[in-house]
Amino acid sequence: MTREITARDLKIGGSAPVSVQSMTNTDPHDLEATLSQVRALEAAGAELVRLTVPDAQAARVLGGVRERVGIPLCADIHFDYRAALEAVAAGADKLRINPGNIGAPERVRAVANACSAAGIAIRIGVNGGSLERRLLAEFGGPTPEALVKSATEQAKMLEGYGFGDICISVKASDVRRTVRANMLLSEQTDYPLHIGVTEAGRGQTALVRSAAGIGGLLAMGVGNTIRVSMTGDPVAEVGAGIAILKACGLRGGINLVSCPTCGRTRVDLDGLTAEVERRIAELDTDKSLTVAVMGCAVNGPGEAREADVGLAGGDGELLLFIKGEIIRKIPQADAADELLKEIKKLLGDK
Repeated sequence: MTREITARDLKIGGSAPVSVQSMTNTDPHDLEATLSQVRALEAAGAELVRLTVPDAQAARVLGGVRERVGIPLCADIHFDYRAALEAVAAGADKLRINPGNIGAPERVRAVANACSAAGIAIRIGVNGGSLERRLLAEFGGPTPEALVKSATEQAKMLEGYGFGDICISVKASDVRRTVRANMLLSEQTDYPLHIGVTEAGRGQTALVRSAAGIGGLLAMGVGNTIRVSMTGDPVAEVGAGIAILKACGLRGGINLVSCPTCGRTRVDLDGLTAEVERRIAELDTDKSLTVAVMGCAVNGPGEAREADVGLAGGDGELLLFIKGEIIRKIPQADAADELLKEIKKLLGDK
């Protein structure tokens, strides 16, 4: 088990649940635009939001956001250690820094001392695209071993200044490199790990890469907080992150399973599944429930029996299963309505 850190009231590591975070992409000097996006991310389910803080003006924007929202805020710092000090003074709940790019050791010490006095944690963020030149030369490129060495050296630097509230991320755009680096870190240290595939792209490409990298690590018990990296509106990152946690059995809510259909299917399963998916998305619940919508008599009844509630298709009609028992036959036209009634009963929704 890793050590535990906190960001405001959010616990990361230890026995805490895996959390989902994202990052704003607004102008860091525009308070209202940044505030609006932070609120949108929080409404979508983000549990921590990171803001770019390149200078003192951006730190003041972070402070303005801090006064008007409750979600933990992490200041993202590169190159200028003074921006880190300004962010701490403005009320940041956590810092993300790369000690290797903010200057001389005394500057790193100043940041560590400020965070220690304020009681906030630091995430050491190492990316394959910004690895130190000496490590690129030593390892012949941004290998998993190079990423881990960079992170652990920087953690040792902070520990040397008496600062131990540390989280680490090692990321690359290559899924296998990211997975290997995080596995090595989990074997060598007890720091909580922020995991994600950086520069994953947009849309389906980003989803597939992130699901492969983040989901693979989580399935092996590695990772304490996640960020899905997607080009575009960061609100989409939050939904993707929550979906990955659900798929790994690490987040409650309704889990919908459906078959891909084949030539044996005699109901409009695609249309029915889309309707069920749309309607369960409107149910606000964190109770774990598995719902199956299956197309035929080969795997359908078995899968539906394993679910809390499910449908198994026949010829223009479907069998309704609850907790493994056949309840009744339902015409296809009524299937979505009847299934939703049973789902609400199981959720205790009057």
